[in-house]
Amino acid sequence: MSTEVTVPVLGETITEATLGEWLKKPGDAVKADEPIASLETDKVSVEVPAPVAGIMGQQVVKVGDTVNVGAVIASIEAGGAAGAAAAPAPAATAPASTAGQQAPATPTGERTGDGLSPTLSPSVRRLVLEKGVDPSTIKGSGKDGRLTRDDVLGAPAAPVKSDAAPAAPAAAPVAVAGERGEERVRMTRLRTTVARRLKEAQNTAALLTTFNDVDMTEVIAARTKYKDLFEKKHGVRLGFMGFFVKAACQALRDIPNVNAQIDGDEIVYHDYADISVAVSAPNGLVVPVIRDAQSLSVAQIEKTIGDFGARAKAGTLTMNDMKGGTFTISNGGVFGSLMSTPIINPPQSAVLGLHRIEDRAVVRDGQVVVRPMMYLALSYDHRLIDGREAVTFLVALKNAIEDPTRLLIDL
Repeated sequence: MSTEVTVPVLGETITEATLGEWLKKPGDAVKADEPIASLETDKVSVEVPAPVAGIMGQQVVKVGDTVNVGAVIASIEAGGAAGAAAAPAPAATAPASTAGQQAPATPTGERTGDGLSPTLSPSVRRLVLEKGVDPSTIKGSGKDGRLTRDDVLGAPAAPVKSDAAPAAPAAAPVAVAGERGEERVRMTRLRTTVARRLKEAQNTAALLTTFNDVDMTEVIAARTKYKDLFEKKHGVRLGFMGFFVKAACQALRDIPNVNAQIDGDEIVYHDYADISVAVSAPNGLVVPVIRDAQSLSVAQIEKTIGDFGARAKAGTLTMNDMKGGTFTISNGGVFGSLMSTPIINPPQSAVLGLHRIEDRAVVRDGQVVVRPMMYLALSYDHRLIDGREAVTFLVALKNAIEDPTRLLIDL
């Protein structure tokens, strides 16, 4: 008896997905609710759980195929430990000439035909081979301990262990002069959607970016003074995003057009600030939403962002985490960016770009001094937001960061 595995409901507006990878192969024993496949939607990866315990049966779709909600993708055959234990039986039919010899062992879940775990995603598998590391020696930080690209990139290079007897070293491949290689990799559904939406934003909105810079001296001093006490009390590190989110909420309240959106021939104003924050995930940047950020403390904001980062790395963010958002903050500074012109995330009308902090010579009270400075960039839809409003927003943000007391007394 077999049980069909179907594509689960993915969200209110999501009707299809792409099969990203199979986490189980035919013949593997599976437990009820154990993930057996990963689907890529427009925003996040979604794992498909096994509806019942048994043996992984036929897989009717391939990696990269597009599947609709409710479609059958595989089957689970009735059976359990007994079925799994029966698999090694063919070893008893080995030729008599091999009597007394023991075949090399294959550690379950660690070695396949290419020597790598079947649970590795294609991109991680390729990276493991490129770096020459042994995946069994790396602690995975992803879902159920699976390896991510960050895990492999942070691992020291080492030869992959082999269960076979040592062989004579093979001759190193000789590079052919002038030879150039190419590789074609299908775009993920997430990357395809990002590309489409960003191009739509360029084609629809009247995009413009205005810049300012901010002296980070006071915020750095406050963070240095209170970071240990803050972490001890709240259980989370005090970063800079908490300050910027609070400052942005105040500026959005004073300049409501920056927090509004165009809907047909109407302008929709929001009396709340749902702040989208870009965080890094194994498959790229994702943008979960801090709900009602205007009502949260710095500690609550930092906890929310920390939770988003951990779940993005583990691949457990949901569609509801990404839904909505009235304004976006993207921090390219963590990657070393000096300046950028971010693109808005429709239907939002503006996005704030933060950049790296670096010591620069500035003039204060007629004297040239060195201060930790950061460039700010606000990209906005000029159909709704005038240049005066954009500049006023950035100045309000700059004033709050350069004098954090303003955040406490609501100035």
